[in-house]
Amino acid sequence: SIAVVGATGAVGRVFLDVLEERNFPVSDIRLCASERSVGKKLKCMGEEIAVEMATPQLFSEVDFVFISASGDVSRALAPVAAKQGAVVIDDSSAFRMEPNVPLVVPEVNGKDVEDHRGIISIPNCSTTPLVMVLKPLMEVNPVRRVIADTYQSVSGTGAAAVEELRVQSKQLTNDDSLTHHDLTPHAYPHPIAFNALPHIEPFLENGYTNEEMKMVNETRKILHAPDIAVSATCVRVPVMLSHSEALHIEFENPISPGEVREILADFPGVKVVDDPLANVYPMPIEAAGRDEYSSGASDRMYRIPTASQCGS
Repeated sequence: SIAVVGATGAVGRVFLDVLEERNFPVSDIRLCASERSVGKKLKCMGEEIAVEMATPQLFSEVDFVFISASGDVSRALAPVAAKQGAVVIDDSSAFRMEPNVPLVVPEVNGKDVEDHRGIISIPNCSTTPLVMVLKPLMEVNPVRRVIADTYQSVSGTGAAAVEELRVQSKQLTNDDSLTHHDLTPHAYPHPIAFNALPHIEPFLENGYTNEEMKMVNETRKILHAPDIAVSATCVRVPVMLSHSEALHIEFENPISPGEVREILADFPGVKVVDDPLANVYPMPIEAAGRDEYSSGASDRMYRIPTASQCGS
């Protein structure tokens, strides 16, 4: 028996699709959202289910609560649900760095869920593909440092940003007299159509953005590697779905691209897509809608680009 908080949002809707796609064994599902969505019906698991408000009573009637909403909503509801005996799977950043909350990517540190105290946190979307690649490689060859460059889709911001990219792209292509200066952005500080913004979440005093520091801190926690050196540059690009990353990894000992390919090919959840001479390499349009993280290893620069689908 499960409850989904944020069921009407972009991530919530994908979550409901995945439930049906995987035929998840649900005996009862409760869909929750803000007050303005109460009574709205969503199709899930072959039936239409009315949206309701999240309450302590509702939480006491389910086994798991999946929260895909804002950090404020998570901070308000997750402790309540846990107190009622439900196990909370939280998609926000609210609890990720709390020492008593496991931050889990199942293929990487699934055993950490055994230490949960009612709340289990999901890492940031740009962190997940990073640790999925690092984990199997670190088991073979210690990693000294990682430089990550991300190319993140607008879906990471939400449905409004996806629509803004669509609208701006149409405006610029349908009216030759328009320029970027004629557009009025809402989701971002600048137009996103035919543009790239090295600005995901607010900038901090150290010059990194909050998104970039999430990659640093969450990677260390998930991998139980507090000393690993990580530097990230996160860029929003005009792509609808799927984030991409270029990872530059320095190992303790020499390792060949061939070894990297073999190691990654054997790791669950990672698919090696790497034949550049035949124009085969990771791309967002191929990754969207898939579960695997696609990876490639370059002989020339020892890079491991990855592309992954991500909702938020």
